[in-house]
Amino acid sequence: MATLISLSIDMEKLDKSKIKNGRYLNLTVNLQDETGVYGHNASAYHEQTKEQREAGEKRKYVANGKVVWTDGKVVAAEWQDKATAGAKEKESDLPF
Repeated sequence: MATLISLSIDMEKLDKSKIKNGRYLNLTVNLQDETGVYGHNASAYHEQTKEQREAGEKRKYVANGKVVWTDGKVVAAEWQDKATAGAKEKESDLPF
């Protein structure tokens, strides 16, 4: 499976104390099945330890983005205007 995801990282939200060896920052990328209002279906947050996850600590999101290319295994995000999203579905010429 090949997929390209474009992320926009908010440098202000990065926790500098999580940078390892002065140059590595571990992030977790979450890919959603559905797109949001702005066409985003990917987000990134600071990696959490098992203990942090089990304790229910809130994730610290630092980026959002979307799939920009895929080999067909993942659906690429398409931006849809909320006002016209329903109209596009009605224009289909499919009999069902």
